[in-house]
Amino acid sequence: MTDPIRVLVADDQALLRGALHLLIDAAPDLTAVGEATDGAHALDLVRETRPDVVLMDIRMPGVDGLEATRRITASPDTCASRVLILTTFDLDEYVYAALRAGASGFLLKETPPAELLTAIRVVAAGDALIAPSVTRRLIAEFANRPEPAQRPHTGPDAGLTDREREVLALIGRGLSNTEIAAHLHVSPSTVKTHVGRLLMKLGARDRAQLVIVAYETGLVGTRAQ
Repeated sequence: MTDPIRVLVADDQALLRGALHLLIDAAPDLTAVGEATDGAHALDLVRETRPDVVLMDIRMPGVDGLEATRRITASPDTCASRVLILTTFDLDEYVYAALRAGASGFLLKETPPAELLTAIRVVAAGDALIAPSVTRRLIAEFANRPEPAQRPHTGPDAGLTDREREVLALIGRGLSNTEIAAHLHVSPSTVKTHVGRLLMKLGARDRAQLVIVAYETGLVGTRAQ
């Protein structure tokens, strides 16, 4: 029998922390290893407990979830722990920045419990989890903001083929592999191969970082969605 996936919960709301702890412990393949009340506490507990996944709120007192995510993913001592953002999207303005900081994905706090547990497993397995519907809401949010003047528009200079650029743009628009396959009239396994090559060529950690690359290189125009 494999060891259970170790999960740390970081949120400043005691009731939510406790509920998530109980939910995680009720799953036979998961175990909650601690509860952090803010970002600084989360950093300490990550070093102490070595969780596989950190469920991270963004808005917390002191060191917030964004800065905590950046520190966790940047340090050799803690980067093995993957961060899954749990956010109230309509209130948080930092999801995009959290992904840039190294988070492996994000979910809304209204996500059904079964989907949350699945997300933990996906992230622990080394994949990124960005629900397409949530990604599209993120795109809509950024479509209403001024486009950064410094963002390049020539596309990633990493030896990408035209098809790889096309796949990257569709990832940035929030499409799943199945949806990309249908859009391009290819098999899901072919899309998976393209995604693997994109990760390698762009030096991206996971699918979440590919979304960021798609935005920052101009392959996804926020005003054109």
